[in-house]
Amino acid sequence: MPEIYVDADACPVKEEVYKVAERHDIPVLLVANQWMRFPRDQDIRFIKVDDGADKADDYIAENCTEASVVITADILLAQRCIEKNATVLAPTGKAFTESSIGNAVATRNLMSDLREWGEVTGGPAPFSKQDRSRFLSSLHEAISKLKRG
Repeated sequence: MPEIYVDADACPVKEEVYKVAERHDIPVLLVANQWMRFPRDQDIRFIKVDDGADKADDYIAENCTEASVVITADILLAQRCIEKNATVLAPTGKAFTESSIGNAVATRNLMSDLREWGEVTGGPAPFSKQDRSRFLSSLHEAISKLKRG
């Protein structure tokens, strides 16, 4: 049975996850280190991890399986989940795959170095309606694919 893990602390698409999960009747696991509101009338579980860097990431990476869809913008978490054959989506709808994760990690490291050197001072583009729409479509497609086996 598919399930959705959400790296929930800063996830901008939680409401969209709830809608798609309800439509497909699959559970959602919100993982975060601080309490948050969520609908109580669906199969949504909140998992509070200890405070600390990467505690939520560690929980998700340790518990996801090939039947999991993981929602995260964290490229290093995406890499760990791909190693466990999970399906991984960014909140923008971009799928992280075995063939794309290497470039994503390299780009992340390069941008981190450039920021450290003061060469890059801006962050990612603002989250858009197109990102939200692409995410909904990607999540629906990923779940449908897992259900088909």
